[in-house]
Amino acid sequence: MAEANLHPTSFRSHSLAQIQSQGEELIEQEVTICGFAQAIRGKGKICFVDLRDGTGTCQVFLKQGMVDDETLASIQNLSRESTAQFTGTVAKKRPPKVAEGEPIPPPEYEVVATSATILAQAETPLPLGVADDVHVELDTRLDNRFLDLRRKHVNAIFNLRGKILQYGREHLINEGFKEINSPKIIAAAAEGGTNLFPMKYFERDAYLSQSPQLYKQLAVLGGLERVFEIGPAFRAEKHDTYRHLNEFVSFDIEMAWANDEDVMGVQERMIHHIWSSIANNDSNLIDDINSFRRAQDQEEIEVEIPTLPFPRVEYSDAIEMIKAAGQDIEWGDDIEAHHADIIAEHHPGFHFIPRWPMSMKPFYIYHDKSETSQSGGQLSRGFDLNYGRDEMTSGGQREHRTEVLKQNLLDMDLNPEDFSFYIDGFRFGAPPHAGWGLGVARLTMVLTGSRNVRETVLFPRDRRRCTP
Repeated sequence: MAEANLHPTSFRSHSLAQIQSQGEELIEQEVTICGFAQAIRGKGKICFVDLRDGTGTCQVFLKQGMVDDETLASIQNLSRESTAQFTGTVAKKRPPKVAEGEPIPPPEYEVVATSATILAQAETPLPLGVADDVHVELDTRLDNRFLDLRRKHVNAIFNLRGKILQYGREHLINEGFKEINSPKIIAAAAEGGTNLFPMKYFERDAYLSQSPQLYKQLAVLGGLERVFEIGPAFRAEKHDTYRHLNEFVSFDIEMAWANDEDVMGVQERMIHHIWSSIANNDSNLIDDINSFRRAQDQEEIEVEIPTLPFPRVEYSDAIEMIKAAGQDIEWGDDIEAHHADIIAEHHPGFHFIPRWPMSMKPFYIYHDKSETSQSGGQLSRGFDLNYGRDEMTSGGQREHRTEVLKQNLLDMDLNPEDFSFYIDGFRFGAPPHAGWGLGVARLTMVLTGSRNVRETVLFPRDRRRCTP
């Protein structure tokens, strides 16, 4: 966060991060700060409050004679996580004692209060600890996400998720993509599937969108050339795993005059830009996560900037690799998670799996009948991006020929008339084009070392969870 760009509000003149970053120039100046009371220490004539806001922490010192007795007593009896406002002057804290030869830590600053106001008293007991270094079950955390977010490492995860969105959007714009918004209420399945959430749209039946797929293609057919969207999608799949949700947000792009290899290049360059930007600008957020992981005896995370280009492991080669490991799999079978573990032994980071069988991809993936596997199976221009065992992306070159699109729909037992709004866009000239969708939550999992996709979504929606 660019603290210098935080303007004063009606409640505070400075954030707590500004007190620390600008402390030397603020000494003896009057400031007003607000935050959550993380800890309260001291009785009698003095009191110390460890205050925390969304930017950092600061100690507040209260002393009898500088504040009235009633104010002092009310702050001393304040419950943890209550919110309060303090006005006072900035002072440099006494540096901690360090052993000879140890590095001297950077100076810290505190606020010596002249007045205090309790804004909201927190009830007790808290449903989960905020500053306490104790294990909390994920369901408890999600039920009380408003408190969970106050934990430093959790706050850092969502700040990093915001950085992923910021740097990803930045890169796509720099490559000439324009941001669009597609409808989330649709009349027919975007990908020809059945995993749809039905809804009533006035007097007619409708569904929540599974994907912006068809609409971003239509935008490209209309001449926008390169488009992207960052938005939600909904899939009524009955998964209950660490990596599946029924509502998710993804980066989606579509690009004219391009094939699958062209858009794989866009994706790997975007991820490289995101990782490079975070490594250069946001190490403090990584440090916040690692402080927690150290306390939990977990392996620390590192932002390892991936090398370009990402490895390509074609589907047919992946099948042979899995067979060589002794697994029972044939060409045309899906690559399950335990199969992906075998590929991940050779490619533990980001890697593409292109050239899937046409029979395993949606109707809109490009179908080149001249391109076959050694076993004679029809190959597509579809691809996945994996990180280790986990799928991150599905994408590919799109089918732009009207007659092939209709036949693909028939081959999938779908009625082309139900997709006339889509097919009509191809009847009057269509450029070859390609695109992909990349899950934001799964990308955040990789970056932050999270074990469950729900840790990287503010209020996740799955088979069991529809609140808060």
